[in-house]
Amino acid sequence: MAKTWKQKLEEPKEPKVKVLQKPMAGALAGGTLLMPTPQLVKAFIEAIPAGQQIAFKDMRESIAKTQNSDVACPLSTSTCARIVAEAAWEDIQLGADPSQVTPFWRAIAPDSTLAKKLACGSAFIEHMREQERA
Repeated sequence: MAKTWKQKLEEPKEPKVKVLQKPMAGALAGGTLLMPTPQLVKAFIEAIPAGQQIAFKDMRESIAKTQNSDVACPLSTSTCARIVAEAAWEDIQLGADPSQVTPFWRAIAPDSTLAKKLACGSAFIEHMREQERA
């Protein structure tokens, strides 16, 4: 049986830092690339104050700095953010109020490619952003 998003979120993992052999994601060869975990991304998103948003690129840069790395892998960070968002959406579908889940809408733009893949859809993200602005 396939794991739920919540189970994927709760899997114990450690972030990994790799030394780059060639330039990638804005870092030079010899620089470091962080492979974050869903828990690391979740903690970062939960620290974003209500009513504020962060660009995904800025989130990647900030997460990388917290782990003493030059950059965070764009693909890994996106995958982790999706796990965080889908786990939160599962909780909402089970009756949780959006105020009780990780506010992924603060880090995932409604017009992003990632938002279009999420079960909640772009409209939910835009709605939550509007609600927080009010």
